[in-house]
Amino acid sequence: MNIKEIKSVYFVGAGGIGMSAIARYFIKKGLVVAGYDKTPSDLTRRLEKEGMLIHYEENIDEIPHACKKRESCLVIYTPAIPETHQELRYFRENGFEIQKRAQVLGTLTQTHKGLCVAGTHGKTTTSTMCAHIMHQSHLNCNAFLGGISKNYGTNYILSDSDYVVIEADEFDRSFHWLRPWMSVITSTDPDHLDIYGTKEAYLESFRHYTELIQPGGALIIHRDLEMKEHLQEGVRRYDYSLNEGDFHAENIRIDNGEITFDFISPIECVPNVELGQPIPINIENGIAAMAMAQLNGCTAKELKFGLQTYGGVDRRFDFKIKTDRLVFLSDYAHHPKEIYQSARSIRELYKDKHITAIFQPHLYTRTRDFYKEFAEALSLLDEVVLTEIYPAREEPIEGVTSQLIYDNLREGVKKEMISKDEVLNYVKSHHFEVLIVLGAGDLDNMVPKITRLLNSKQ
Repeated sequence: MNIKEIKSVYFVGAGGIGMSAIARYFIKKGLVVAGYDKTPSDLTRRLEKEGMLIHYEENIDEIPHACKKRESCLVIYTPAIPETHQELRYFRENGFEIQKRAQVLGTLTQTHKGLCVAGTHGKTTTSTMCAHIMHQSHLNCNAFLGGISKNYGTNYILSDSDYVVIEADEFDRSFHWLRPWMSVITSTDPDHLDIYGTKEAYLESFRHYTELIQPGGALIIHRDLEMKEHLQEGVRRYDYSLNEGDFHAENIRIDNGEITFDFISPIECVPNVELGQPIPINIENGIAAMAMAQLNGCTAKELKFGLQTYGGVDRRFDFKIKTDRLVFLSDYAHHPKEIYQSARSIRELYKDKHITAIFQPHLYTRTRDFYKEFAEALSLLDEVVLTEIYPAREEPIEGVTSQLIYDNLREGVKKEMISKDEVLNYVKSHHFEVLIVLGAGDLDNMVPKITRLLNSKQ
């Protein structure tokens, strides 16, 4: 189905962060946009206010009439939805055009210059940084992001630009639908082994992704990754890291909560770049974002202004309270390497403070595969509070609980196991210097209440 023929769009799994960005794209186009999601959330409520029709009961009768016209309705679903879902089965049995979210994004990369960011971690921050730099430059851009940009209060940017910034998701090999003009690859630490099975299959998936970059475009890859790229003829290759590579930083200054560095580039070096969200881990993310923006024509002045005014992403090192007496933040980190980077950054920022983390592991398979690595990363902190595993799409696995992580934390780390329902009482009854909530599950829904609780105690 040609995008121009579409009059209505139906989302099976409407409330996901990536799905909602595409929903907003079609809402802005003036189409009838509707969908199903399992539970209401802040995101689904915002979508409803913007004009999307959403229901929360798996029921064919709830599908709007406009979305039952096979010749003009596009159905988009998330891989997290089971094939047995009543509504998805209805659309399949009646011959509707059904696409994964990634297929729709892939179509956009064939009609726009796709600037894609892939990687096990860092892709949401890097793509949001790049989108902000591009959007405020003379080039402008569209963007489909995996998090809510604090600069724009949304995960979506619409413009008349030829460029589209996309977070390239490796889950379920979704990024194989894309045809990037340029791509950053931030990291390839094995994940989603419930899908891939082995580390080798995971790395092969990234290698195939690099074959999809269009001739004339470019790959910007983090140095020393285990994967080996395979590029089409005519695709340029650059590497980057914190202090080595074609693109890197020099003269890094971290002082009084501010971070400044010199951006070293084969095109044009940019001195005294100020990091708008001053977190050590964001230096590398900023280098990658600036590199892709610069390769597409952003000026030195635009690069500096873009990074200086970058406001961050909800749930990515997201400060809620920041005073001399108390720091509270939320971070989406849910892979051991992400938690390691988060813990290392917060330790660097607050060297002399007692740091407590409340961590909700995400997925039984991920906990089974990486519980020792989780424990090692969390052991960088002073105190670790573990809740039960957030299952998402999975059924329980016998013997796989948060206890596996708890038992492998280093000696000397203060530790505790509580249920999610006990978190608010725990916060109420304890004193904190630095508190961080970690994980990709639903514990983040409590962050507003935790913030109010902590503020009332100050």
